[in-house]
Amino acid sequence: MTDITDKAAPKPARQRESHGISFGEAVRVWARIAALSFGGPAGQIAVMHRILVDEKRWIGEHRFLHALNYCMLLPGPEAQQLAVYIGWLLHRTAGGLVAGILFVLPGVLAILGLSYIYAAFGNVTVVEGLFFGLKAAVLAVVVQAVFRIGGRALKNEVMIGIAAAAFIAIFVFRIPFPLIILAAGVLGYIGARSGSPFFRIGGGHKAGAGPVLRDEDSALGEEIPAHARPNLAWSLRVSAILLALWLVPLALLVAILGTGNVFSQIGLFFSQMAVVTFGGAYAVLAYVAQEAVQHYGWLKPGEMLDGLGMAETTPGPLIMVVQFVGFMGAYRDPGTLSPMAAATLGAMLTTWVTFVPCFLWIFLGAPFIERLRNNVALTGAMSAITAAVVGVILNLAVWFGLHTLFAEVVAWRFGPLALDIPVLASLVLPSLLLTLAAGMAIFRFNVSVITTLLACALAGMAWTLATS
Repeated sequence: MTDITDKAAPKPARQRESHGISFGEAVRVWARIAALSFGGPAGQIAVMHRILVDEKRWIGEHRFLHALNYCMLLPGPEAQQLAVYIGWLLHRTAGGLVAGILFVLPGVLAILGLSYIYAAFGNVTVVEGLFFGLKAAVLAVVVQAVFRIGGRALKNEVMIGIAAAAFIAIFVFRIPFPLIILAAGVLGYIGARSGSPFFRIGGGHKAGAGPVLRDEDSALGEEIPAHARPNLAWSLRVSAILLALWLVPLALLVAILGTGNVFSQIGLFFSQMAVVTFGGAYAVLAYVAQEAVQHYGWLKPGEMLDGLGMAETTPGPLIMVVQFVGFMGAYRDPGTLSPMAAATLGAMLTTWVTFVPCFLWIFLGAPFIERLRNNVALTGAMSAITAAVVGVILNLAVWFGLHTLFAEVVAWRFGPLALDIPVLASLVLPSLLLTLAAGMAIFRFNVSVITTLLACALAGMAWTLATS
């Protein structure tokens, strides 16, 4: 089998390890980061920044943020891709592979274990109470994401208008998420190229306060490592192998099982997601929920919230919730396999086609990242996409709210319009009270997301046991 590590001629030891960071030490650090990667992309990026920049001083502030801004331009989970990028920058292809795999491994195992419990014991009173409480907390967390991202992205009336248009497009007209993101990106690109100041908004996350570590003072230094310089032959070779690892199994599934089989559907759908998941997990989950619940019938509306609750309370990218979606989809349509065996295969297939492309994007484009520095047109496109993402996340919050707070929601259609209307008499008062409590904890008292989720889970179990 072809090795996808670098085939360049060996370099002198001093040049190979001039930054003084051993590969073994890097593996231990990436495993530590993976174990602490709770709290969504903002929390995960903060953990990486604290360990890699502030504590280890391996990489400077400017280089860290430059890498992050590049990852934000890509589809897929930006925190995991940032880990791949920095791992590659430090220790070539092997470093990127190890960093990226370790970053998702704890979440894969945790979500798989919780999925087994959910499928086998989901109707047990204690488990029902657990997820009843998590749904309320997750709703508050999604609302927090609207405010957090909106506060960074909606800096003028044009960006507010883009967010509003995106919300109306997906909530009222059911326009697919990829088309909304594409339209926003094109608008931002054209606006920035025209010189409009409304689109000159810097993206990215604030890494934190305190003294800034300059690139020249970091272990990596200011210079670009030899292996990180543009090398078209290397990029194409590695990308071709990753592309084959992604698409060849998918093509075999479709050829052998046909497009109507659940495994083919899972592979095709989540491969599509890997290409259009701009804006992070919260943004794309609205589209995933729409398709998985309404089109494929893999999940019920409340189960999507249960899966997000799992992802919120386990390490790893929030997009890991799609593993739960694939698990339940195959569990309910196992074919000739046992339900649990089919579910396991569905979960692993979903994870494979979701994350293999992440390595592809980094290894293909990272060596040419310097060409993206201070590119006004791309900054404008990213700013417009981020604004549209705010509207899409607001749609997700409304969708979650309707299915969390009301036992009955009616679909109303008139021509191109399609609205979900709650039946007011079906209001679930305990869910409303628990959601309000979670919102107060997060917004008023600044309680951490993990603490809020755990408290709501315990409250949900207590309520269910008391009323059963």
